[in-house]
Amino acid sequence: MELSVPVVVYSHLRWDSVFQRPHHLMTRIAKGRPVVFIEEPVRAAEGEDEGWELQRPAPNLLIARPHTPIDAPGFHRDQIGLLTEMTQRLLAWRGIGPHVAWLYTPMALPLARALAPDCYVYDCMDELASFLGAPPEIAQREAELLGCADVVFTGGPSLYHAKRAKHPAVRCLPSSVDASHFRRALRGGPDAPEQRGLPRPRLGFYGVLDERLDVELLDAVAAARPDWRIVLVGPIVKISPDALPRRENVVHVGQRRYDELPSYLGGWDVCLLPFARNEATRFISPTKTLEYMAAEKPIVTTPIRDVVEPYADVVYAADDADGFVAACERALRAEAADRLSRVARMREVLAGTSWDATAHTMLREIERTARLPRVRTARPPASGAAAGALRATGRV
Repeated sequence: MELSVPVVVYSHLRWDSVFQRPHHLMTRIAKGRPVVFIEEPVRAAEGEDEGWELQRPAPNLLIARPHTPIDAPGFHRDQIGLLTEMTQRLLAWRGIGPHVAWLYTPMALPLARALAPDCYVYDCMDELASFLGAPPEIAQREAELLGCADVVFTGGPSLYHAKRAKHPAVRCLPSSVDASHFRRALRGGPDAPEQRGLPRPRLGFYGVLDERLDVELLDAVAAARPDWRIVLVGPIVKISPDALPRRENVVHVGQRRYDELPSYLGGWDVCLLPFARNEATRFISPTKTLEYMAAEKPIVTTPIRDVVEPYADVVYAADDADGFVAACERALRAEAADRLSRVARMREVLAGTSWDATAHTMLREIERTARLPRVRTARPPASGAAAGALRATGRV
């Protein structure tokens, strides 16, 4: 079967983490070509040899999590030698020769280089150097990646303005939305179990709960309005669970699957974007903004540039706790004409974007920039040969 050039993805995000930009794009790109999604390594159990934990969430899409005996975080330089050998075996098993290296983290560049790809793509969805616990060499690695990338995509306009002078082929392709998925929140289906019976009004947020969340603001809002229920959906990452507001009217339900999110959205009266103003959020362009719009819910946000500038006629914005409470009150009490006007604008925004269109545009840009050939992908060897070559620790 003739397929377009395979894509090998190097990601700092786990496939089983919050479903976001890489997940949306790679499930679509895999419909037309093989995609191997390589995660950061995890430490092998004592006595365990190096190997791959593999899963196939969709046809043509292979998620590969390396297990190594090396005690170094992420795509650390101490991991690269062993990871190179492991990845060479993995790609040989999959019959992958010429390929596109698609990087979400610059830290994986030495590994990608060792596999000699035909094209480098840098999909810059965050300013990772500004994140809590970022590797000290990540800025240098990004400079190297910008020096060799064939094309650079940014996940929002703020990142585009920060990167456009650093590479001749930077394209701003903001994260999009699967609108039909989140419109399920409009149908009045069963409420999510953890919020059934919670009094109204309910204000909600879903996503990663980390240093980008303004927990002090949330605590102040919860304290000011104990009659409101604030629902937080998502995993706690890099911050202590004790950092979240510890109040009776704040409910944290943990991480939930992507297909469960509309059942939470459907039961909220206001959707929140309560991001802190710090280095980690300076270039943030939240994917959930358009997902909230698809559910046609009022949105209250702190003044995040990539939200407030393009959607000033949709969202309610405030930069401190008192203002945030007042903005939530305006959203809850908005007259019908104001609600209809905002919903009409939401529908207009959504009509101009989709993940399918974004993935298509990316592939066309890569093909135009790199002039990639078409190649035949070899049939993988029998399962016995695969096991011998890979020592796979998970299911193939």
